[in-house]
Amino acid sequence: MIRLFIFLLVVLGLGWGFSWLADRPGLISITWQDQLIETSLMVAATAVVALIAAAMILWWIVGVIWTSPYSVRRYFRARKRDRGYQALSTGLIAAGAGNALLARKMSLRTRGLLSADQEPLIHLLDAQALLIEGKNDEARKKFEEMAEDPETRELGLRGLYMEARRLGANEAARQYAEKAVEHAPFLPWAAQATLESRSQSGRWEDAIRLLDQQRAGNIIAKPEADRMKAVLLTAKANDRLEGDPKGARDDAMAALKLAKDLVPAAVIAAKAWLREENVRKAASVLDGVWKINPHPEIARAYVVARSGDSTLDRLKRAEKLEAMRPNNVESLIAVAAAALDALDFKKARAKAEAAARMEARESVYLLLTDIEEAETGDQGRVRHWMAQALRAPRDPSWVADGFVSERWLPLSPVTGRLDAFEWKVPFGQLEGPVEEGSVVADQAIASLPPVAIQKPIHKPAPPAEPKPVVEPAIVLKAEAPAKSIVVPPKPAIEEQKPVRKPEAVAAKAPAPANVQPKTGKQPENEEEPVPFFGRPPDDPGVKDQNAAGSPTRLRLF
Repeated sequence: MIRLFIFLLVVLGLGWGFSWLADRPGLISITWQDQLIETSLMVAATAVVALIAAAMILWWIVGVIWTSPYSVRRYFRARKRDRGYQALSTGLIAAGAGNALLARKMSLRTRGLLSADQEPLIHLLDAQALLIEGKNDEARKKFEEMAEDPETRELGLRGLYMEARRLGANEAARQYAEKAVEHAPFLPWAAQATLESRSQSGRWEDAIRLLDQQRAGNIIAKPEADRMKAVLLTAKANDRLEGDPKGARDDAMAALKLAKDLVPAAVIAAKAWLREENVRKAASVLDGVWKINPHPEIARAYVVARSGDSTLDRLKRAEKLEAMRPNNVESLIAVAAAALDALDFKKARAKAEAAARMEARESVYLLLTDIEEAETGDQGRVRHWMAQALRAPRDPSWVADGFVSERWLPLSPVTGRLDAFEWKVPFGQLEGPVEEGSVVADQAIASLPPVAIQKPIHKPAPPAEPKPVVEPAIVLKAEAPAKSIVVPPKPAIEEQKPVRKPEAVAAKAPAPANVQPKTGKQPENEEEPVPFFGRPPDDPGVKDQNAAGSPTRLRLF
């Protein structure tokens, strides 16, 4: 733009000059070698301008002729360089696509057209070609050569780091990442690897300092950086809890400011406050996290906040949690467990059954098992709830990369990844109830005590045209003192089938004197049956061998 403006000024100046000369005519006389030359001023100015232009053109022609050898060499060199870069580009694309043959061909062509010292990407193409050809040792040597060159140091260290991770040499990978961070502290992969290695070695202060540098350099987004810093502060607080409760409390509270729903930080902060005998602060911290993220660890820490509380006081604290988050499974489980400890079986059973209806899981049925055993001691019902627990989905737990842990950890023990643990249902579990006949169900049922397991009998569909059926096999002997039924021989493995027509049998056989007719009302002295979660138990329990048999019982022989 400036050059165009200057060019316009020069043209305007020349035009104004010629116009000024044209308005002021005159003659110019030149005497040269006894000859007088007279011309007008306008013609003289035009001749001078033409002479200057001719001199410039002549100088340009001489310059072109003089520099033509260099120009020709530069032309062919540029053409060769363009071909080399085209081959380099094609080779890198082929290496990325996994075409080893084309990548090697383009690498050789590039080396013939370009110099390796001139273009460092040739080393990268050679290393990639060696990798996809399976020559890992040669590729590693190539990366080491690149790591020695200041221009390709980061690229070579990156290749060595990836190779070390592939071979499982985590210590070597950590050293390569540390070396890369020394020369380029804002490399994302190196900073992340260094952050994980410092966390694995427990150097929480160094890890937090490196994380702050990454956040200042906009390598990590602000929400992610806050979350990772909260995890590091929580891990640091966990290590300091025993020796320095006050410092652990400060770190945990700082972590909660960055991540308000971080359950481990809340639990550690509450424990630190309780070490200082400040129950109100501990309860306030747990209340804030419970409202955001109801968690069983929060509930346990809240209920047993004071060691000297009675079971009724703990039940009241559990009910307070339920009041903050009603209609929540964790709230119901907490109240049911506290009510069981307080021997309030009615409330414990009601809350546990409500939790089972809301979200059936293993711990709920195990809690119902404890309630049943403590309240009634009915082993049949206890085994019923145990069978339900075996078939129920598993409870959520701390899971990271397929590893299930009983407590939260800042790093994954499998990959070393920071903030990898999540509270969710572990992998590999069966969703919903286990189908009958599956291997898991068979193994689970086989582990139970031996009880009578009756399979449901599916009645065949009636025929299209009903025909009279005679039952000659069943003969009822009414005059016999012990009622018996004669049954034809059956296979070795048989299933008990109920009598199909009890009304007809009752009509044929005279009713004994000691059998009373059934009515809708129960006798006053008979105890009412306890509700059993909407249906009778699958397991009738162990029968008493010494009990007298019923006089109306029908025997098969």
